[in-house]
Amino acid sequence: MKLIKAYIRHRKIEDVYNALKKEGFCCMTFVDCEGTGHYTDEEKGHISEKYPFANAYRVIKLEILVADEHIRKIIDTIKQNGRTGYRGDGMIIISPVDEVYKVRTDESGILAV
Repeated sequence: MKLIKAYIRHRKIEDVYNALKKEGFCCMTFVDCEGTGHYTDEEKGHISEKYPFANAYRVIKLEILVADEHIRKIIDTIKQNGRTGYRGDGMIIISPVDEVYKVRTDESGILAV
């Protein structure tokens, strides 16, 4: 099992979500974020009210927990639907997951997903 974290432009998140949903991936989390780095589009960044010292760029962090066999399909779907071709298109990070438990039912492992 893996946790996929993808940092995606605000204007592309709906496209990514709809494409993932169409592929049968329904369950994910979105987090509104701001960040800086080599990926920041200097000309298109905004002055952050929370972090006025930085040329912060607004992104959505999408998190989705999946079985190993679905990883490639999800990565390809995010890349195809989240890409604009400009700096700041984001990144995808894959992390191993050792254990998962569903609080309500006490299911564990892939059954909890």
